Amino acid sequence: MRARGGRAQCASHRYTDGVRAWRTPRELSAQRMNSLMTPVETQCGALVCHPSTPSQAIRSIDAGVQVGESGAVSFRYVLRAELPRVRIPPRASARRADGLWKHTCFEAFITAPGSKEYYELNFAPSREWAIYSFKAYREAMSSADVEAPPEISVGRFDDRLEIDAVVRLHDLIALRGARRLRLALTAVVEEESGTLSYWALKHAPGKPDFHHPDGFVLELQI
Repeated sequence: MRARGGRAQCASHRYTDGVRAWRTPRELSAQRMNSLMTPVETQCGALVCHPSTPSQAIRSIDAGVQVGESGAVSFRYVLRAELPRVRIPPRASARRADGLWKHTCFEAFITAPGSKEYYELNFAPSREWAIYSFKAYREAMSSADVEAPPEISVGRFDDRLEIDAVVRLHDLIALRGARRLRLALTAVVEEESGTLSYWALKHAPGKPDFHHPDGFVLELQI
């Protein structure tokens, strides 16, 4: 699917269910807005809760990804819920941090078709972030060196939480030279009780496992 103009429409495919248009939050910097003005391709869909971790507080989570001609990959997550029942990490300095997935966190997994190497990206509502590289399925995990940290913006409303994040493809060395990307979009949500629910476009059989190749259901052209 090709997107034209500054307001890209989501592709109509079997995973599209909730996000209808790509919206740019007011707090984006001018540099980031410029990177999104000429999108190459956009894909989005509704995340599904894993059957072993049901949630009564969450109504829906929509997620989308957009690749720009500048080489920026933009992610968007919209969590609709009874927010008083959800633990949302308070705003903090934008910095790298480990263990973000232990609390409410929005994630992406990205690889090139035919490659075993992949990256895990974590974006927290606190604006903390992490990027890990793997040589193969859950093997040789390490923190990825990046020249520019992800740009993360957060919008909190009465009925929803919105997270936008931009990552530079140039910093993901294993993806250099790739013409297409395969992605999994996921989320972990912590409720006031401390219970975690796990959300993904598609879950692999068995317990929640965002790293499983079966979850990489989106494909984007660079």
